Amino acid sequence: MKSTEKIRKDLDFRRVYGNRNSIANRYLILYVKENNLLVNRVGFTVSKKVGKATVRNLVKRRMREGFRKNEKRFKLGYDLVFVARNTAQDATGKEIESAIVHLMKKKKLTV
Repeated sequence: MKSTEKIRKDLDFRRVYGNRNSIANRYLILYVKENNLLVNRVGFTVSKKVGKATVRNLVKRRMREGFRKNEKRFKLGYDLVFVARNTAQDATGKEIESAIVHLMKKKKLTV
């Protein structure tokens, strides 16, 4: 069984944002909401403020990969939305990955 599913619907994103449980670092903002399921549901967003489409796609790919590499370390049962900040366009994949792990640790969502 997969431990992570994607958040795709706008309503699901809005529920996570509406919970107002967030934390941020230099590159990312993380919104968290418990979902009472045996899986995590994760969504990644990159605003048009970050750059043109190719830059936004690159940042989103780096965010997905950073999460994928570390998803076994995270507790299950949460809806997570990662939002890229403007500084993320200049970040490497390693920096974004460490930003994801940092936010998850600060929220005490690591095993």
